[in-house]
Amino acid sequence: ENHSAPPDVTTYTSEHSIQVERPQGSTARVAPKYGNAELMETGDGVPVSSRVSAKIQQLVNTLKRPKRPPLREFFVDDFEELLEGKMTVFQKGRPDGAKPWLREKALAAAQLASSPRPPAPAAQMWHPMGVFFPFNNLVKRKKNFKINFTIFVLIGKLWTRSMKVAYNILHKLGTKQEPMVRPGDRVTLVFPNNDPAAFMVAFYGCLLAEVVPVPIEVPLTRKDAGSQQIGFLLGSCGVTVALTSDACHKGLPKSPTGEIPQFKGWPKLLWFVTESKHLSKPPRDWFPHIKDANNDTAYIEYKTCKDGSVLGVTVTRIALLTHCQALTQACGYTEAETIVNVLDFKKDVGLWHGILTVSMFFFILCEYQVLKGHCLGVPRCTGPACYDSQGCHILFPCTSLRKSDYFSPLIFFFFTSGSISSCDAFLNVFQSKGLRQEVICPCASSPEALTVAIRRPTDDSNQPPGRGVLSMHGLTYGVIRVDSEEKLSVLTVQDVGLVMPGALPCKTSWFGNPKVSLLTSVAVSTRVSGVMISVYGIKDLCFSVLQVFPMTSSGGPITEYPFIRTGLLGFIGPGGLVFVIGKMDGLMVVSGRRHNADDIVATALAVEPMKFVYRGRIAVFSVSVLHDERIVIVAEQRPDSTEEDSFQWMSRVLQAIDSIHQVGVYCLALVPANTLPKTPLGGIHLSETKQLFLEGSLHPCNVLMCPHTCVTNLPKPRQKQPEIGPASVMVGNLVSGKRIAQASGRDLGQIEDNDQARKFLFLSEVLQWRAQTTPDHVLYTLLNCRGTIANSLTCVQLHKRAEKIAVMLMERGHLQDGDHVALVYPPGIDLIAAFYGCLYAGCVPITVRPPHPQNIATTLPTVKMIVEVSRSACLMTTQLICKLLRSREAAAAVDVRTWPPVLDTDDLPKKRPAQIYKPSNPETLAYLDFSVSTTGMLAGVKMSHAATSAFCRSIKLQCELYPSREVAICLDPYCGLGFVLWCLCSVYSGHQSILIPPSELETNPALWLLAVSQYKVRDTFCSYSVMELCTKGLGSQTESLKARGLDLSRVRTCVVVAEERPRIALTQSFSKLFKDLGLHPRAVSTSLGCRVNLAICLQGTSGPDPTTVYVDMRALRHDRVRLVERGSPHSLPLMESGKILPGVRIIIANPETKGPLGDSHLGEIWVHSTHNASGYFTIYGDETLQSDHFNSRLSFGDTQTIWARTGYLGFLRRTELTDANG
Repeated sequence: ENHSAPPDVTTYTSEHSIQVERPQGSTARVAPKYGNAELMETGDGVPVSSRVSAKIQQLVNTLKRPKRPPLREFFVDDFEELLEGKMTVFQKGRPDGAKPWLREKALAAAQLASSPRPPAPAAQMWHPMGVFFPFNNLVKRKKNFKINFTIFVLIGKLWTRSMKVAYNILHKLGTKQEPMVRPGDRVTLVFPNNDPAAFMVAFYGCLLAEVVPVPIEVPLTRKDAGSQQIGFLLGSCGVTVALTSDACHKGLPKSPTGEIPQFKGWPKLLWFVTESKHLSKPPRDWFPHIKDANNDTAYIEYKTCKDGSVLGVTVTRIALLTHCQALTQACGYTEAETIVNVLDFKKDVGLWHGILTVSMFFFILCEYQVLKGHCLGVPRCTGPACYDSQGCHILFPCTSLRKSDYFSPLIFFFFTSGSISSCDAFLNVFQSKGLRQEVICPCASSPEALTVAIRRPTDDSNQPPGRGVLSMHGLTYGVIRVDSEEKLSVLTVQDVGLVMPGALPCKTSWFGNPKVSLLTSVAVSTRVSGVMISVYGIKDLCFSVLQVFPMTSSGGPITEYPFIRTGLLGFIGPGGLVFVIGKMDGLMVVSGRRHNADDIVATALAVEPMKFVYRGRIAVFSVSVLHDERIVIVAEQRPDSTEEDSFQWMSRVLQAIDSIHQVGVYCLALVPANTLPKTPLGGIHLSETKQLFLEGSLHPCNVLMCPHTCVTNLPKPRQKQPEIGPASVMVGNLVSGKRIAQASGRDLGQIEDNDQARKFLFLSEVLQWRAQTTPDHVLYTLLNCRGTIANSLTCVQLHKRAEKIAVMLMERGHLQDGDHVALVYPPGIDLIAAFYGCLYAGCVPITVRPPHPQNIATTLPTVKMIVEVSRSACLMTTQLICKLLRSREAAAAVDVRTWPPVLDTDDLPKKRPAQIYKPSNPETLAYLDFSVSTTGMLAGVKMSHAATSAFCRSIKLQCELYPSREVAICLDPYCGLGFVLWCLCSVYSGHQSILIPPSELETNPALWLLAVSQYKVRDTFCSYSVMELCTKGLGSQTESLKARGLDLSRVRTCVVVAEERPRIALTQSFSKLFKDLGLHPRAVSTSLGCRVNLAICLQGTSGPDPTTVYVDMRALRHDRVRLVERGSPHSLPLMESGKILPGVRIIIANPETKGPLGDSHLGEIWVHSTHNASGYFTIYGDETLQSDHFNSRLSFGDTQTIWARTGYLGFLRRTELTDANG
């Protein structure tokens, strides 16, 4: 038969429908007529009198029976309009295999004589005529091991009790003005598995009240496994009310005060008992609003994913009705049948067949405890029976049934798991008791697609069910290959029948292009039968799972209706039979091959497990090790099993898995009994077990690990590849379109004749020029701890004071040109005057931090070491520090006789020098910059006069400094950029520097910010220690500072001076803390300097805001830079280190090959600038170290430029805001 043109399945007209081959047995069965209250029929069709008394019958006849609504009210085809609308394609899948097979079309409502009504109207319709109809029975076991029917629910009671529950939910919770539950809200149902009647009453009561029920399992403790995920689902659904029974409410955990505590991760709930004695009777004029089936949510079923997260699958009312019709048609249900249900009635198949589809059925629920203790007392089923594999195994001991035809009345045996081994074992045990093979009907279902497929019952015993023997090795590669049964590495599967009536099956591949004979994920289009399902609150997941549009090989969609991914792995066989071999949640991809966790468990169980481990307590999952998945098996060990026996069993399991599945096991662990986390129904909570394994909290008693057999992708040791040199890397980057990672700041421009840089090459000349042209211009202002001016210097004052110091050096110190002088001063004006006095005398100054008076024993040796290493011929300081150096505490730390001559600058001569020294060459040494690194290494670099002038010029252009500007500086003036800003820049640029010693902030933390606000400073510089001190000391004083008039709105740039990576957390905290005082977040930035170049990057007054990127730390370990989104796993925030200074060029080079790298590659930062340091100053003159750090050349590319190696690793990132010039 040609199926190239699919039939029209969008309408329920009989003239276009495909004829369905129904089994003769199903159609021949005549339903007993319970619609007549006077006559009933026996099994032989002989009418007998009713047991209803005459008075009751008269009362029933006299009561005005409500008019039966037309049939259309129950079967509405209003969703046909939805089918005709075009759907937006959100995600297009790819088909796999043959064309979709449509076996059976859903019948119209008129054709379903026994089709179910919508749940609420059906109960309403059967209420007046079925008041005494037994609707629900619960089989329980008494103490004397006898079966007892404990709960007997009539259809009339179901209606009245559901009405009472609906009324109380809507009107008795909260107040009349503010009810807690309104139509459309979500409530959770918490009922145990031994109380189906209470659950059914509450469920139907929610449907009558138009409230969305969310059934969950009963929590046992406050910290159940997976309880937090259930609470997250309830919170996302907005659940505030929990419906439960009286017995369940008494069994919940209680606090010492008798209240139910809030479970871990759960929202605050109001527990409402639905027993009739606790409810108010609704008024006579109150009636629930029963409307037609529509796209409103009927209920939400929870689903636990592979990672342990819990999702809520919403089922609409039209989907509920349509699926009930499809189940009735597929199973051939008729009224007054008896169903034995052993499944969980709160979800999945048990909910559909035990609660929703049972319209005028006699429903019997059997618990597992009943089957375990007294399986002989199970009622004889004369209709369908719903079992799973666990229920079948429990019935195996019941081989001594009294009657040989005990199972002969069974219409069909509804088997949910579809396991062929369980079906065959059950048939072999009970075939002698009348069980027929043709009544065994496995099915396939999932929370997303509901019932996917079911095998129809048939009377033809000669037609065997479909089954196949597949190669397990081929399945791991996604290939379906038939094999022989003699081999161990085969998988025998059976069909689960045809898809549901009106559904359209399709196989969609999860990888690559469609190929023939591939193992794929089964997708079903139930939109043709009206099912509308979604995942609550997760829109993207709805589109990727529930709104899939498979594509043909030509690229077009196979239908206009969306498909639903069922999460089942399988294929469609001959005749449209569906074969399911596993689930996506149990799939493990190891080295490119796919293995099913259930198959691994079955192999482990085949190795005589009963002596060593518990059969149902084995967990199989995969963990990621070295970029690949590895298999882990965890089982509970029996207490009587010895370590030697367990080790032998574990060894045999590993051998069996290796030979059958051809995959190695990373770890096989045995834990003590009852230690694995359990689900509410008693199974192993897989995700919690995996989390315990990853955390190292599993505490196994026996472990067998074989990493050498499964971890085959160990990284090889790095080897130098001589054939791939820096030239090849550069050419490869150019070929691949990557640019060389280099950038430069602005060009310094052509120097004009009247320019200051042309006239004066040395800072001493600039100071003399300013003293002549602008003698009264204030260059420096020093503040004390109270914020008042402690001292100030104009151009002429600084010039005259420097002259007196030069005279003192030449006369008292007897120093000559080129001698080194150590300047040991606290932060202030004296340090600046002493520095320029050395320049006037031709000496080389070295700034040294003075010893701390309270910690002389630790700080004084550092001063002595710098003086010795720098070969200082003289030491200049203040009178106070001179006394400190000669004190007893100092003598205990350093011998006083080892100090060079100490000059006190508090007593200066009044003479002027005969001549001010002028360097003969700009490359001569101007000063030495000593600094102690974080590793304790003392490094001093040489700065020439040319580099010093170029440095000041670059900062002047970057920060736009001119005489009318005021800059606040709160830095230590002893090394790096802090010394240049404190002592040099004001003389060169002419701006006024407001000097704030950082030590004063220990007394007054607000001194720096108050000075910035008082002097209306636009640019300020500080250190991380100052910023941290302000953040911690002023965190609770922002309101008081604001009341004192502190205003930071004028601050344009607040630069943190450092020689390290920007501290993002500290800068962001500082910005957020003082945002209320007017500080703009974009004003805070950082600078970058090092020993070879004191300032590479510095945020200027103009330019884009500093950029922050997030990089993958795992890629950084491989010297690669991969940008990720904020909040991504393994992400590291990196902040831009300011803008490149004018006259500075940067390139990223490989530190080993010294070749240039491309963009987004991690390498060493090399810098070329006119203000680079000349080299290290060492006593022994290590020229090799100097040449390597300050005079490096690229091995390929621009080999002529001389670069300085910073020793910092970094990368360049080009953005739309900056170009190649910075």
